Amino acid sequence: MTASEAARSPPIRIVIAEDQALVRRGVALLLSLESDMEVVGQACNGAEAVELTRLLRPDVVLMDLHMPVKGGVAATREITRALPSTQILVLTTLDDDETVFEAVRAGAHAYLLKDAEESELLETVRALRRGESRLTPQIARKVMDQFRRLAQSESLPTGTIAGRNAEEDAPNQTTKSTAEALSEKEEKVLELIAQGMSNRQIGAAVFLAEGTIKNYVSRIMEKLHANTRTELAVLSRRK
Repeated sequence: MTASEAARSPPIRIVIAEDQALVRRGVALLLSLESDMEVVGQACNGAEAVELTRLLRPDVVLMDLHMPVKGGVAATREITRALPSTQILVLTTLDDDETVFEAVRAGAHAYLLKDAEESELLETVRALRRGESRLTPQIARKVMDQFRRLAQSESLPTGTIAGRNAEEDAPNQTTKSTAEALSEKEEKVLELIAQGMSNRQIGAAVFLAEGTIKNYVSRIMEKLHANTRTELAVLSRRK
């Protein structure tokens, strides 16, 4: 997007979900100083974040993960199911593998730690507006490691799950069917998704309509059992 296009576009409408008032107000002040951003709501817990997002329908939600009443992962899951066009940017101090993986699986489109540079936060918000997904190399590696461990557990002999009797865990386990092979065109679209391109940018690159690319993305998600573009980007790096 050029500077003139950005000037003509409506501001990016943002909801901030953060239980620490000082942090929440500081982030809100930082974003409000940008001419292309508008903070339309602030939530102090996950339940309030879901309620505000349903009411205000922002473009982006900045989501902390460790919050009272309802955690950020559960709130992310509810928001992405109800409002798939709203982008979730996780902004947290939590970087353990399991938390990162669960947030991405819940539908987070970007994941930043609170020690990120201000410029990185602002650019990530703008990237989400363009339809891109953003994971730092450190976070992407954690997600890939979790996918790798999941794949290894699914490849264990029938009747065992990570060395335990499968019958003991059967009620809580769901087995995914093997991912379908992608066509050559789908492979190309997946590669461009991994580069962070939006549907419009991918369409221009492969000379197809944006609506056609949207259909390709849906088919690829179905074949690879992915829930979000972020997952697709991570899966692409594993191929």
